[in-house]
Amino acid sequence: MGEQTQFEPGDRAPNNGHYMEVSEDAFHMNIQDPKHVTLEKGERFPETTNHNRKWKKVKQF
Repeated sequence: MGEQTQFEPGDRAPNNGHYMEVSEDAFHMNIQDPKHVTLEKGERFPETTNHNRKWKKVKQF
């Protein structure tokens, strides 16, 4: 099984990093001005602006 990539509000962050709010179908439904958060491993994800949204880690290049 693979690593979880989307997280619900209240879940604990698996790793330190920057996370962005995404819709359940991010490819077709772009979010205007999505929320961004920086979390340390073990911190809980905050509420999203819409109950259908989740958190996803932003890739670092």
